[in-house]
Amino acid sequence: MSFSSLPTEIQSLLFLTFLVIYLVTLLGNSLIILVTLADPMLHSPMYFFLRNLSFLEIGFNLVIVPKMLGTLIAQDTTISFLGCATQMYFFFFFGVSECSLLATMAYDRYVAICSPLHYPVIMSPRARAKLAVISWFPGIPVATVQTTWLFSFPFCGSNKVNHFFCDSPPVLRLVCADTALFEIYAIIGTILFVMIPCLLILCSYTCIAAAILKIPSAKGKHKAFSTCSSHLLVVSLFYVSLSLIYFRPKSNNSPESKKVLSLSYTVVTPMLNPIIYSLRNNEVKNALSRTFHKALGLRNCIP
Repeated sequence: MSFSSLPTEIQSLLFLTFLVIYLVTLLGNSLIILVTLADPMLHSPMYFFLRNLSFLEIGFNLVIVPKMLGTLIAQDTTISFLGCATQMYFFFFFGVSECSLLATMAYDRYVAICSPLHYPVIMSPRARAKLAVISWFPGIPVATVQTTWLFSFPFCGSNKVNHFFCDSPPVLRLVCADTALFEIYAIIGTILFVMIPCLLILCSYTCIAAAILKIPSAKGKHKAFSTCSSHLLVVSLFYVSLSLIYFRPKSNNSPESKKVLSLSYTVVTPMLNPIIYSLRNNEVKNALSRTFHKALGLRNCIP
């Protein structure tokens, strides 16, 4: 695993940095889950999907960061064959599910802004539950097929994964067999489960932008845009970092730069998501305030 070549002082600094980010990520996303469950004002479809996103971000973080922290603090740069396969499986599962969920959240905003009168019917509790299941499900077959197929190849030579987690490209470099068919499958999978959700998001926001422009008042335009600005920012962060890693020409994509860019969507973005939704959303800020005041009131009432 990576980081072993760095000086001890740098590794200690990285450990403290990633530990703080990890704790902020867990706390922030856990708060989003608790507040959207506890506050009746946040029982709308938008916050239902936000709660699912927070679950995903916590899972995504748990797959990558604890092992990385262990590597930095204990200087244990090894990972077992099964451990590497397990990490890759859940990395694919949460990654693909997040792409699908972000597309579902864009569709939710599209219905809310473009068909507000039909929104309660289209996004009924049963419908939103189905959409959540549909969003989570694609991660299972993709992770199962890709991980099982990749780890069925023979490995020879160096067993060093030149990355800070078991991603497909660095593990694939250790295979001593023809991987052409697997690479074709990986490209098809990327198009189906990463690019198609991205296109759906773009289509949704194109329709949303057209609908917002038709609103006569500036106040109405601002209110409509504010309901989807947080999601748009989260989508941008996720897909820009993903594109810089997996869609750059190989000549411009050194292993070291890929490691740095990978940190953005595996470590940093899960921390930023709850911050973005909290700071840019008055309903979430008000709900957090109500929840804290209620908690403090209960505490003061305890004899």
